[in-house]
Amino acid sequence: MELPVNAFKRAIMAAKPQIGLWCSLSSSYAVEAVASAGFDWLLLDMEHSPNELPMVLAQLQAAAPYATSAIVRPPWNDFVNTKRLLDVGAQTLLFPYVQSEAEAASAVSSMRYPPVGVRGVAGTTRASRFGRIKDYAQRAHEELCALVQVETRESLERLESIANVDGVDGVFIGPADLHASLGYPGEVAHPAVWPLIEDAIRRIRACGKAPGILTGDETLARRSLELGALFVAVGVDVGLLARGADSLAAKFKR
Repeated sequence: MELPVNAFKRAIMAAKPQIGLWCSLSSSYAVEAVASAGFDWLLLDMEHSPNELPMVLAQLQAAAPYATSAIVRPPWNDFVNTKRLLDVGAQTLLFPYVQSEAEAASAVSSMRYPPVGVRGVAGTTRASRFGRIKDYAQRAHEELCALVQVETRESLERLESIANVDGVDGVFIGPADLHASLGYPGEVAHPAVWPLIEDAIRRIRACGKAPGILTGDETLARRSLELGALFVAVGVDVGLLARGADSLAAKFKR
């Protein structure tokens, strides 16, 4: 049996922009509902959602039949979360709050087997098709994708050293946390911060890595793509549900 192809990784390596949707509802049924909507990727969030491993497994299974790539954001950058997510079949991980070159290197190491990394070895997992991919341990890294998130003033200052870590495939800019770190909590498009985000996108591309961002503002999303962002989330499922419900109720309530 062949190693499953990571279409998302291959697309960003080929500099083909990928449009995504953030999934925070923590529901496999909701993931299946949006999996065939036409997004290139879906982000299954564990950091800021009530999502746990068995639920993420069900969400990966729900997305699997469709032409969309599932990316998982673990709750933290540690090798225990990583090995469990990889074992249940996640191929792309977005590590939150990466502050330094060392933390980026740790994220990469947690995705690779010894002797080059620290991922624990288990032979009969969903990732290896329950042991049917005979060379999985030797080749798994070929289709795994490591994305790291920069979201503070300090990480922005160290952007090149983080991006240049071998094995980091993409760098995601967290606009909400970055705004808070720079003194603008609760904002995501302040005129004092957005130029720094635009500059970061350029800097990441200059390092030969894929920049990513989340913004529900269509103008900012298109601007990010113009600047060279290669994976852009353009909405959040829970926001679509909440705002859609608000709009529908408002039509009938006075």
